[in-house]
Amino acid sequence: MVEIIIGLIAGFLGGGTLSYFIWDKALKSKKARIISEADAAGEVLKKDKMLQAKERFLQLKSEHEKYINEKNSKITALENKMKQRETLFLQQKNEHQRVVKDFETEKRNVEVIRENLNAQLEVIEQKNEELDRLHKLQVEKLELISGMSGEEAKAQLVESMKEEARSEAMSFINEIMEEAKQTASKEAKKVVVKTIQRVATETAIENAVTTFHIDSDEIKGRIIGREGRNIRALEAATGVEIIVDDTPEAIVLSAFDPVRREVARLALHQLVTDGRIHPARIEEVVQKVQKQVEEEVIETGKRTTIDLGIHGLHPELIRLIGKMKYRSSYGQNLLQHSREVANLCAIMAAELGLNPKKAKRAGLLHDIGKVPDDEPELPHAVLGMKLAEKFKEKPDICNAIGSHHDEVEMQTLLAPIVQVCDAISGARPGARREVVESYIKRLKGLEDLALSYPGVMKTYAIQAGRELRVIVGSEKINDQESEQLSYDIAKRIQDEMTYPGQIKITVIRETRAVSYAK
Repeated sequence: MVEIIIGLIAGFLGGGTLSYFIWDKALKSKKARIISEADAAGEVLKKDKMLQAKERFLQLKSEHEKYINEKNSKITALENKMKQRETLFLQQKNEHQRVVKDFETEKRNVEVIRENLNAQLEVIEQKNEELDRLHKLQVEKLELISGMSGEEAKAQLVESMKEEARSEAMSFINEIMEEAKQTASKEAKKVVVKTIQRVATETAIENAVTTFHIDSDEIKGRIIGREGRNIRALEAATGVEIIVDDTPEAIVLSAFDPVRREVARLALHQLVTDGRIHPARIEEVVQKVQKQVEEEVIETGKRTTIDLGIHGLHPELIRLIGKMKYRSSYGQNLLQHSREVANLCAIMAAELGLNPKKAKRAGLLHDIGKVPDDEPELPHAVLGMKLAEKFKEKPDICNAIGSHHDEVEMQTLLAPIVQVCDAISGARPGARREVVESYIKRLKGLEDLALSYPGVMKTYAIQAGRELRVIVGSEKINDQESEQLSYDIAKRIQDEMTYPGQIKITVIRETRAVSYAK
């Protein structure tokens, strides 16, 4: 820049040639300086590039060496793995050869044992043939000596032992049963304890026992009588088990039928009050009490119809209504259930604009089929409908009774009302208990089964169904037949019925001589 300025000044001052000369010198000087600077800069750039190239080369060389090392390590690992596999293969090969060798040895041993067994079997077969031949010779000698064949001797032996076997069979069976009871007692107690631990028993709605209170324990001896004749006569007349134990001033009456318990309770009350307790007096009092209970049944039926405002019922229907007091349906008192259904039916019919009196009448009679005097094989709803028809009830009431469990087609609006109210009463919490109903049916089945045998006069299921007492006619069945009857009933109960534990069958045969002094 200084040379240019000098040249320009010289140009202005000195003229053309000198000016050009100075200008040219300045340009050359500048050119040389620029080339020198460019060479210096190029040299520096060259050194930088060489340095970068060298660093890059070293980096690539390091990466390449690292890659080679990794490859070498992998190859080494693969070689080691192959060596291990080769070693393992050789071991397995040796083990396989050893197993094959052992198998061949065992196979040869088995063949030797088989040959020995075959030889022994041949010897045994020869001995069996020899024994059969000797046995046949012995039988022929015995037949020749006895003068009869083997079949004839067998038949004679069987015939001679048959009567002895019959007479011993019953005693043998009784001994086995007693032994089973003794050995099973301990296990039964364990089962009962475990059951008590696992099961929370529901509270019974209808009790199976009645407690009879007495003034002093001296009366217990009079009730039992000499050698227990009084208590046996009372149990036979009422069908109730009378439990006299150490409970102070109390006697327990046990039976599933509330009517029987009530008869026994009233009879005991009269006997204790009167003071005369002996078998003849017991039978007389029991008959009187049975008539009193029958009268009370009729009175209960009348009082129920009056309380509900139902009139015009046949006397037999009134008596059946009174019997409901001593019956239960799934643990629910049948009379209370029927009264409840009758009131519900009247309320519902009034709300629907129907006749509440008819509805109440049908509700009271809807379970009348559960308390008949006989036990036909009919559903209780159908049986109740037939009883209502028999005693001249109106068709709509009969249809409501028969259809409340859908056994008969509903024909009036009264029928669904009775069905719904029956369900409401039965579904009320705590109203019913299925176990009681099935329990009573089982006891009734026990009594009916024993009563079906010829010569049986009365049957009573006592001790909550654990004992069945069968009273037979002395003129129809002898003592030996009584034992056979007890066994037959027990066998039939075991085959046909389902029950917990065991049931004792007691056959009672009494002989009575009756005379009259005139």
